Amino acid sequence: MLFNSWIFLFAYLPVTVAGFFILGRRKQLWAAAWLAAASLFFYAYWDYRYLPLLLGSVVFNYGCAAWLAASPPARKKWILAAAIAANLGLLAYYKYAGFFLASLAQLLERPMPALHVILPIGISFFTFTQIAFLVDTCKGKVQESRFVHYLLFVTYFPHLIAGPVLHHKEMMPQFADRRTFRLSASNIAIGSTIFFIGLAKKVLVADNIGAYAAPLFSDPVAPSLLVAWAGVLAYAFQLYFDFSGYSDMAIGLSRLFGVRLPLNFDSPYKSRNIAQFWRRWHMTLSRFLRDYLYIPLGGKRCGPLRRYLNLMITMVLGGLWHGAGWNFIVWGALHGAYLAIHKGWSAVARQWHLPSDTRVVNILATILTFTAVCLAWVFFRAPDLATALTIIKGMAGGFGLALPDVLAPHLLPLQPVLGAMGMAYYLGGGTAFIESWTWIAVAALITFALPNTQQIMRHFDPALNFQAGGERMLAWRASPGWAAAIAVLALASMLALNRPAEFLYFQF
Repeated sequence: MLFNSWIFLFAYLPVTVAGFFILGRRKQLWAAAWLAAASLFFYAYWDYRYLPLLLGSVVFNYGCAAWLAASPPARKKWILAAAIAANLGLLAYYKYAGFFLASLAQLLERPMPALHVILPIGISFFTFTQIAFLVDTCKGKVQESRFVHYLLFVTYFPHLIAGPVLHHKEMMPQFADRRTFRLSASNIAIGSTIFFIGLAKKVLVADNIGAYAAPLFSDPVAPSLLVAWAGVLAYAFQLYFDFSGYSDMAIGLSRLFGVRLPLNFDSPYKSRNIAQFWRRWHMTLSRFLRDYLYIPLGGKRCGPLRRYLNLMITMVLGGLWHGAGWNFIVWGALHGAYLAIHKGWSAVARQWHLPSDTRVVNILATILTFTAVCLAWVFFRAPDLATALTIIKGMAGGFGLALPDVLAPHLLPLQPVLGAMGMAYYLGGGTAFIESWTWIAVAALITFALPNTQQIMRHFDPALNFQAGGERMLAWRASPGWAAAIAVLALASMLALNRPAEFLYFQF
């Protein structure tokens, strides 16, 4: 079931919210059980055949957590290692078995039996959530003896299919608060506002601009410079608004129940360096990789060379987590290299006292970071390495500079300059070219010039780890003007729901 669908908005969500608060007035356990059951139905609606897989994973990890809590310290590390191995083994089978077999067949130059394994939606997220819970249980940070509450923690539908990766200590104490089970007009107003802003990002921006990215990545036949960049930028903003929209919707939906989720997306394209980008993009995954992979590997405690190696290992595995393919490995390796270069440059800048916080430097740093991210997105989106390299060549001008011929009459004063640059013209495609760059300009304006959703809602504690800055623009408040604006946004979004599109992060 999709958040951006009629059945979710007008059937599932009202029934789930009403049942939760009606039962919550009688007994909190009943309300928690209702919400857990509704979350299981939400997951099974996509494909009921994978519901036993989710339930089996929940029961197994709940049992392992109970075993860990009751075991002496000497035995805990072995139980934890076995439980993590089992979780990763399940994830590896569904996500990577086909990739490894295909790679082995290519290496050995002989056919291998094909595996027709369908990737269950959300398996990465509910697996990582439970691994984090097991590690925290082993360290004595959390304990959960109530199965219904553990089931709710793992299957809670706002985060189940595309994150954020939750920690038990963040979420479940909120379900121990009696106020959570009381219907609140404030929570309904705040949650629905955040949800509809996220819905608009998804259906009005991401789905529309994505149409101009698809042709480049599906058939990149010698793309010229501007065509290649148009497709790549269209995808960069499609992914941005798709993931940002989902993150807003998850936070908004959870707020309806009086529960605040951790912030998972914080204007990452405004970052001035790649480390800042990863602190603002898929924030809970970055936190998971840092706490449960990078730091256990040694982090920065073992000298600069080991630190760079740990960064590379973490990012390559992070890339592989996003998808089974060499293109995802290259994407992760690129970001590992970016982080290593950033750390090295930061050390040099500090040593030589180079200017680092002027307006011009900040603008140039943001442009450079955004460009590097877009370059890596090519490998993230392309179906294979050959396609990615073709697009990269086009972005570098390897296939020349060309424009649709319909634009030629409008550029007559510039013809001498354009001719010296080697400008050529091709037949057709003028409408698509103009529309794509128009959408890119609109998306860039929203991304770089306007506050994000959490900043707009900054006076109402929109997310657990949100920290308000010095923003002054567009502060939401309960007023007729804001109500009318959100109503118009909601209506426009609903009119675009005739063909709901899946979120891009569902496939990861």
